[in-house]
Amino acid sequence: SVVVGVLVCASGLLGQQSTSDRTYSEQNWQFAGGDWSSSRYSTLSDISTETVDRLSGAWVTRLEGGASSRATPVVHNGIMYLTAGANIFALDGATGESVWRSQLNNSDADSRRVPSWQGVGLSEDLIFVGLRSAEVAALRQDTGELVWAEPVGSIPAEHGETVTTAPMYAADKVFVGVANGDAGGQGRIVALDAETGEKAWTFFIVPRPGEFGHDTWPQDSDIWKLGGGGVWLNGTVDPDLGLVYFATGNPAPMFGGELREGDNLFTAAILAIDIETGLRRWHYQVVRHDIWDADIATPMLLYETELEGRTRKALAAMRADGYLFQLDRETGEPIVPIEDREVPQDPFLKTARTQPFPLSDSILPDCSFWRDQVPPPFQLNCSSYTPPSLDQHAVVAPSVPIPMVRVTPMSFSPQTGYIYAQGRAHVGRARRIADPWIADNRPAGYDRLTLPASTGILAAVDGGTGRIAWKKEFSGGRLGLSGPFTTAGNLMFWGSADGQVE
Repeated sequence: SVVVGVLVCASGLLGQQSTSDRTYSEQNWQFAGGDWSSSRYSTLSDISTETVDRLSGAWVTRLEGGASSRATPVVHNGIMYLTAGANIFALDGATGESVWRSQLNNSDADSRRVPSWQGVGLSEDLIFVGLRSAEVAALRQDTGELVWAEPVGSIPAEHGETVTTAPMYAADKVFVGVANGDAGGQGRIVALDAETGEKAWTFFIVPRPGEFGHDTWPQDSDIWKLGGGGVWLNGTVDPDLGLVYFATGNPAPMFGGELREGDNLFTAAILAIDIETGLRRWHYQVVRHDIWDADIATPMLLYETELEGRTRKALAAMRADGYLFQLDRETGEPIVPIEDREVPQDPFLKTARTQPFPLSDSILPDCSFWRDQVPPPFQLNCSSYTPPSLDQHAVVAPSVPIPMVRVTPMSFSPQTGYIYAQGRAHVGRARRIADPWIADNRPAGYDRLTLPASTGILAAVDGGTGRIAWKKEFSGGRLGLSGPFTTAGNLMFWGSADGQVE
């Protein structure tokens, strides 16, 4: 079983409301990322550098049924809502006492109705949750009673389809992504009417014949029908611009580049979709023809920054190799310049000639970090885009094939203008298995070398320039899954894997 704890200042000042920027979270925390920007920033300032030494536990509660949770709770009017195992919980934020508990998989017929590990979303009176059954459900906030549940995947459902995102509510709609288990199929973004669950629109990640981007897939096969592009991570939304943003996953087959010549839009990309119509407003592909599972693997965030004397509405997305892409969220144009660089080639895998790199540094260590640590007979290749090989078993590279800025969300502080992110560096070798449809190649293919290196990274990146303001390294596995969280008290909190909050 898992214990949920809430930390407060011993003087009990946590509830005081800030008068700071109204776009950031104050007393309510409506999204898993705090608010529509997903910045994980709180304007509450009573817990500060002066008072943090008085921080202590307020209550501890044991979740019913021995459920465990990785979800960030959302909060509305003093009630916390979170998913844990097969459950959705409502807890009194002041005492930790259970208000209600709901389970949607009460029979064999609905056994896959297990809620997303990333949590829930809220409107004023409903709670929305994505389910492993590729459905979205709405429940009443006060009772947990089911209001509606609607499918958002294929009918009949395809193998591997699921909703892992925490739904977002804006403009009377609920937005979710549909993932595909890397088994093929087609990822998609779906908008539903918040009151009825009726589907408003669906955007398929892999373009259909005749649609923009379809020519980035082979024209002599139907591989696009199994093209992948699962949407795994929580999105963000800007109601003022009328846009919802999602990052998309890798193409399929994951390592089988020989079957899908071309850039493979809109996989491994940032998508800005019109809230009302479901049409693409802009996109930016961060990995062309991905054969490394190197897409964006941590939730994006929205922020504002001052550049050349004017305020820019920006979006930040960190690629799995630790490079931060900073784009104008209205147009998709880079705020920090990006250049195309040539990368190693493999004609068999039909690799892309170049990949985009922001003109800033990755938060992960560069290749010099590993030069004296790789033992023979292994040979170090300094490109993180070294193609997985069928026969070069001694070649290793940083973060191949699975770079390690993954899952844990970032945070942005308007006080410092910094974006805070964490990741883990490693060196590994990639051996392609002959069957391109074997997505999990670890038992026979991918090896991560065990090296005596400090590999955990926590970094602050300037939101305007992309430069690394500071970076700390941690030995072993101390980086937890919670990610950084910043406050107006000039503090950053994060949870480490050993159970500590720092």
